[in-house]
Amino acid sequence: MMRGTGGSTRGWASRTLISIGVLVVMSNIAWGLDTQDITVDWTEAGKKLAAERVANWKTKAEMVMVPAGEFLMGSDKKTDRLAYRSEIPQRRVYLDAFEIGKYEVTALEYLKFVLATNRSPQLDWRYDGGNFQESMAHHPIMHVTWHDADNYCKWAGQRLPTEAEWEKAARGVDGRLFPWGQEYAGPTRANFGRTGLSGPVRDRPERLLLYPPIISVDKYENAVSPYGLSQTIGNVAEWVSDWYDQDYYKKAPDRNPQGPETGTQKAFRGGGWMDSTTTMRVAMRNGTDPNTKINWLGFRCAKSVSGDQSSNKVSHMADESLTFEARR
Repeated sequence: MMRGTGGSTRGWASRTLISIGVLVVMSNIAWGLDTQDITVDWTEAGKKLAAERVANWKTKAEMVMVPAGEFLMGSDKKTDRLAYRSEIPQRRVYLDAFEIGKYEVTALEYLKFVLATNRSPQLDWRYDGGNFQESMAHHPIMHVTWHDADNYCKWAGQRLPTEAEWEKAARGVDGRLFPWGQEYAGPTRANFGRTGLSGPVRDRPERLLLYPPIISVDKYENAVSPYGLSQTIGNVAEWVSDWYDQDYYKKAPDRNPQGPETGTQKAFRGGGWMDSTTTMRVAMRNGTDPNTKINWLGFRCAKSVSGDQSSNKVSHMADESLTFEARR
């Protein structure tokens, strides 16, 4: 018995050492991975299936109008103790009217662009010859660089929103901390604070290759912005058009700000699925290399409108006429 036990123990130890060695090698490979260099190829059947989906499946592409006017942009430490330096000072900003996507751009919508521009499938489209699983059709697109997002919006006859446009559309005019008001985000209002199999990708880059715990773009009807936008915080963060400067608010114009003229990072807004409560606020802002592809970052598009278009459409916001101080 003892000899048998010893043999089993030695065999177990040997197998364990081999397993550890394999894991170490895989870990080293994973840490060296760059999603920029990974491509997925279509099969003939896969591309045919993708074309059928584009032709037959209905997208959730929908724009909402944000009327011209002022809004409170940024944060004030007196009313938001979690405010970061990059959000200060809070100020009144005037924006011309514009339209913006009610939802983040989805995998199905991006598939149309991919086929029309003869691109390869996305990193996470690994099913049926280069397709996403059916359940992913209305998930927000991810693993897109700023340039990918910019090109998509232009292809669609639109553009990326500015930081100011994104923030007004997400919070309305009255300086609220969240799309729905002043109450902190929780699991019934936003998809955030998640780890799951995907884990904290900032600490484990190999998890970039796993599918994250994201959800369809139309969830959380109780958490829409005053203009009707869905999931401006949580799920995935969103690229915007501006170059990112941490101190831009100190010198930014108060009318249609476009961001710095140059920079090394592009701004993104709204927290992603793995972010914490401190970043689940509509004023939160950050930036990263425009070539970044990651599984917590997507986008939505916007569109400029003429004065006539603005006057002929009904705003989705009931409190546009609110004064800033008297009714806060």
